[in-house]
Amino acid sequence: MTQLDQQNEQTRLETATLGGGCFWCTEAVFLAVQGVESVESGYAGGKVANPSYEQVCEGDTGHVEVVKVVFDPSVISYREILEIFFATHDPIQLNRQGNDVGTQYRSVVFTHSDEQRKIALEVIDELQREDVYGGKIVTEFTPLAGDYYPAEAYHQNYFAQHPNQGYCAAVVGPKVAKFRKKFVHRLKA
Repeated sequence: MTQLDQQNEQTRLETATLGGGCFWCTEAVFLAVQGVESVESGYAGGKVANPSYEQVCEGDTGHVEVVKVVFDPSVISYREILEIFFATHDPIQLNRQGNDVGTQYRSVVFTHSDEQRKIALEVIDELQREDVYGGKIVTEFTPLAGDYYPAEAYHQNYFAQHPNQGYCAAVVGPKVAKFRKKFVHRLKA
């Protein structure tokens, strides 16, 4: 592949940065999605440069556990990415997901463009109008201001490496199973 081919390949991809509770769950879901090229767990939205997992878990840095999802919009749209995101976490829980409590687990969509912001607002408005969750959606949406930091290497692809670990077996596994059942048409082959 020539350098020009590589540049064209890279420019056709888009990025979504999403926080929906523990990044192990969100990462495991999106790794299985057709059209997703890569998923990286990380931290965004905080006030400390290069935070550690321990700092983020203390809840004082302002960061959210997020995943950076790089996808091919010719295979899956940003709207479909958001539909999967909203279907695989509870967007009406403020600063928590189940037993994971704190602002680091809040529901948030970090947008990368005005178009993504527009689509995110449309999706949230549709879900709210249809009362899908039986309550007010508290998901934040804000431009990603360049403050994304990759999580430590041991967090990457965590569920695949530790499927029998307690949290993975009790929380991540069922969430992935729910996703696979609902979005079977979106699974990688």
